Amino acid sequence: MTDLIRTTLEDHILTVRIDRPDRKNALTHDMYTALGDALERAGTEPGIRCVLFTGSEECFTAGNDLGDFAQGLPGAFEETPVGRFLLLLATATKPVVASVNGPAVGIGTTMLLHCDMVFAGDNARFQMPFTNLGLCPEGGSSLLLPSWLGRVRAAELLMLGNTFSSDDAFRLGLINRVCPAQDTESLALAACKQLAAQPPAAIRAAKTLINRPTTEQLRETMLAEGALFSERLKSPEAAEAFRAFMEKRAPDYSGFE
Repeated sequence: MTDLIRTTLEDHILTVRIDRPDRKNALTHDMYTALGDALERAGTEPGIRCVLFTGSEECFTAGNDLGDFAQGLPGAFEETPVGRFLLLLATATKPVVASVNGPAVGIGTTMLLHCDMVFAGDNARFQMPFTNLGLCPEGGSSLLLPSWLGRVRAAELLMLGNTFSSDDAFRLGLINRVCPAQDTESLALAACKQLAAQPPAAIRAAKTLINRPTTEQLRETMLAEGALFSERLKSPEAAEAFRAFMEKRAPDYSGFE
């Protein structure tokens, strides 16, 4: 277990806080296990009606801890801590809300695609730098983003991997609201309280129907992404990216074909 993921239950809302400020909330295998455990608890505990994912006023998450992931994934994707977490998030039956401030990198962005509502601070910065690291899209992003945004906009986000602002995310329809950073969590919590006060079975039915068109295809896509992601972690391109990160230099892909 890890104390870097903190959970509190109040007013039927399970708040799941990423708390690793010294590493910009970068996620390790143990932290993914704790995130998955929180989702399993929310799914089975009748007293929980809504889940709130949050970080701090300065940072949501810098994504995967590259030190952990440079060693590869331990087993089939769906059996790994990150795969289990993503699949549980994609199939959650109760509403999930996110409060995002500061960096939301990699899975810090793709996990939001499975949240029912997302509130982002005006200091939020989103990025899916998978190809920059010699990797590939994950979290169902290769299915959901083209269907939501159109192919060319999805390609720009997933192939170039550039950072985009909370205003950009709002314009693209990826978040509900841009907030002053100090207010993001309180506004997200207010939405959670409203959700928790609604008829719970009706909310679950609405969520099921909203997700129904992509449910089967999403799982298939996530497993395909996960398998390729695992392969890419072992690739020479990823090795160069990780070395460059550790050496604090720009990666050099000029010798690759």
